[in-house]
Amino acid sequence: MTLAYDWAGRVGDTWADEWRRTDLSFVNLSPHLNAAILDAAPDSGIAVDIGCGAGGTAIALASARPDLTVIGIDLSKNLVEAARARGATYPNLRFEVGDASELGGITADLLFSRHGVMFFDDPVAAFTRLRHAVTDDARLVFSCFRDFTLNPWAIETGAAVTGVTPQKPGTSPGPFAFADADHVRAILQASGWTGQAQPVDYTYRAGEGEHAVDEALALFSRIGPAAAQLRELDEAAREAGRQRLRGVLAARLSNDVVDFPASAWIWSCRPA
Repeated sequence: MTLAYDWAGRVGDTWADEWRRTDLSFVNLSPHLNAAILDAAPDSGIAVDIGCGAGGTAIALASARPDLTVIGIDLSKNLVEAARARGATYPNLRFEVGDASELGGITADLLFSRHGVMFFDDPVAAFTRLRHAVTDDARLVFSCFRDFTLNPWAIETGAAVTGVTPQKPGTSPGPFAFADADHVRAILQASGWTGQAQPVDYTYRAGEGEHAVDEALALFSRIGPAAAQLRELDEAAREAGRQRLRGVLAARLSNDVVDFPASAWIWSCRPA
């Protein structure tokens, strides 16, 4: 499980250090998500990025809708600091440290998120709070990973370290908690939302450039299933695991990029 506590501490700090690499991993998904967000966004009012991370999605919307107030909220102080530095030139954009399911008196016209909604310890309660913090004609747009088996980047890198294929995750808070569309639909219905999910197949870009394999190794050594396994090993076993991981990444190298197949849902929702 990856809980709110983790994002406020070690996990959030790691993602803040690695935001350039994590943004690259979503480079082929973000255009699909940003288009869905823009389609739902009003010309003015308030839009809130739930779990904004280093701010890339919020910046894209603030740039496209200059009369819309865009607020990014994240539990990680370090991620918010990175987002503030990146978004400093946009007068209609601000970032805050906090629980994105508690909007603190804000009434939003749009809620959106890039893979930031799968970590609530009680998702029904969180989405219910969000429903009470929006206008009656508000929209909610978010992305999340689809089934584990459709995302070989997680399976292959996790298996490389120990030789054991990672077990398919359940619905506990974590990257694949919202993989089952029926499960998510039930959460939304129970919390006052209705919506539809669009599947998007894309390439997960782990590294690019002259040192693409090194870049991918740096990413997966700190983030994802392989990183979790590496942390549990002693020094000698960790180095052996990293070398096996390097081999998996090298096998995915083509034309100076390390790409893996990946798949996500993009949900577009309204208050029920």
